[in-house]
Amino acid sequence: MSAGADHAPAALAHRPLFDGIAHLLMRFPAPELPGLAELDALYAETTAGADVRRLRFVPPVAGAAYEAHIARHDAVPTRPADWHDFFNALAWCVWPRTKSICNRLHLQAIQANAAAGLSGRGPLRDALTQFDECGVLVVGCDAEILHLLAAHEWEEALWTRRSRLVESTRFLVFGHASWDQLRAPFTGLCAKAIYRQVDEVWFALPAAQRQAASDAWLTEHLVGIVDALAPRLLRPLPLLGIPGVTPASESADYYRDRRQFRPLAQEERGRDRHADALPPLARRMRLDSEFSSRK
Repeated sequence: MSAGADHAPAALAHRPLFDGIAHLLMRFPAPELPGLAELDALYAETTAGADVRRLRFVPPVAGAAYEAHIARHDAVPTRPADWHDFFNALAWCVWPRTKSICNRLHLQAIQANAAAGLSGRGPLRDALTQFDECGVLVVGCDAEILHLLAAHEWEEALWTRRSRLVESTRFLVFGHASWDQLRAPFTGLCAKAIYRQVDEVWFALPAAQRQAASDAWLTEHLVGIVDALAPRLLRPLPLLGIPGVTPASESADYYRDRRQFRPLAQEERGRDRHADALPPLARRMRLDSEFSSRK
């Protein structure tokens, strides 16, 4: 493989956490990133026959509000030859429903804030942006593993019960910034996680079907928790702790580094421990946001 090919999108296809877009990355063996017309064609092909939004990738327009531009023109501002925006286009290809609902929820929040005379973005838009940039959907059939991850019991979930986690859990990257950062991962690289519990039969589905089902589920899920959605509901997940992402994680000591594997904050532990004291609606939304078993 040439030096140029080492830096091509296709070179990332076999790396951990790129599996959701590996089939798309393989189409680009040259070091140059595809142009906007190629991305338009890719989106049209990958979403053909699906009841999803038809859109294009266009050069950014100076002064245009990003989310409003997408909503108004069905056009995603995309910087040419930019890895971050390239991964955003691929995210639209594999998560078209969820990306579209995030855009719609942004617009609804903007309009609601304007009608109420409120300034600033607000917790909903902050959470949507965080998940759009660095979100991951953690899908598993072992409820105990999911709870351990959400509780930041990192060594227990990722090392002590490593084989159970590998067999029962999948990490589906949603955030395009996470893919960009994973090209050159660094200590402390984290995603923002939403957890979903499924039956074992989910793992027997073809990869494309699992992805489409996850996209549909996540779309409905975000709509269902929109009134409670805020950054605190998105749990940090150290990506380099996922088995296989880095050789350094082949040791229990790796998970004892508090710089990267921080315990759950005391106030969060208290909130979890006293969840029954929360108002019924808030409690339902909180638990659903982390451990929904909707199939």
